[in-house]
Amino acid sequence: MSPSLLVLVGVLIAVGTYLLTERSLTRVALGVGVLGNGVNVLIVATGSRPAGAPIIGREGELTDPLPQALVLTAIVIGFALLSFVLALAWRNWTITGNDEVEDDLEDRLVARRADREDKPGDAPHHEDVDQ
Repeated sequence: MSPSLLVLVGVLIAVGTYLLTERSLTRVALGVGVLGNGVNVLIVATGSRPAGAPIIGREGELTDPLPQALVLTAIVIGFALLSFVLALAWRNWTITGNDEVEDDLEDRLVARRADREDKPGDAPHHEDVDQ
């Protein structure tokens, strides 16, 4: 694998991961797409040595078609996932007027309740605050 492809894969995966950590559903959708493209480039680049197209009837060294088939399948699945996330973002935009993912109140209550419960063997910490 060439160093330029290695840098491209690293940049695509890093940008995709960064976008996935955002709270905006549009950025999450972009992150899914960019991350998927980074993984697809990685599979194609490391899948096999460059050679002739794998067509029946050709002689000589041919490229392994399995990585190409896997990437084609990943593209279709990634497109379906991207479409679903964009539909969720559009639905959230029409209901609330923004595409930010908000904290779930129930999750905060469950976390607070779990923090209050004493576990066997737990010693109180000096920074603990009773609410």
